[in-house]
Amino acid sequence: MIVRTLDECRDSERRVASETWESVRMLLKDDNMGFSFHITTIFENTETHIHYQNHLESVYCMSGEGEIEVVGGETYPIKPGTLYILDKHDEHYLRAYKDKEMVMACVFNPPITGKETHDENGVYPLVD
Repeated sequence: MIVRTLDECRDSERRVASETWESVRMLLKDDNMGFSFHITTIFENTETHIHYQNHLESVYCMSGEGEIEVVGGETYPIKPGTLYILDKHDEHYLRAYKDKEMVMACVFNPPITGKETHDENGVYPLVD
């Protein structure tokens, strides 16, 4: 059995941050579960370009407000209780509104190793 708290993960190398987001990776590839689980904070009044070409992701908004704009497609509002699934490796922009920092629960398949950050194209590398 694996038991971890958000606080202990946040105070370890499992916390990875950029200018627009912070990801606390609570479950990683080396945990051998076949997926990874993260609590990600999208900082208020920011925009992040993301294109997971190597991963599928499911995201549930726990707090805050913003939107996801699919490149070449629709824009969807995000608020607490919203689930979105990037089932087609959808390239998108994720935005948190002013004074509306978003806290999201995220699942990745395949799982990430823990140190990934978005490259210049918004992609996480695939690590074998």
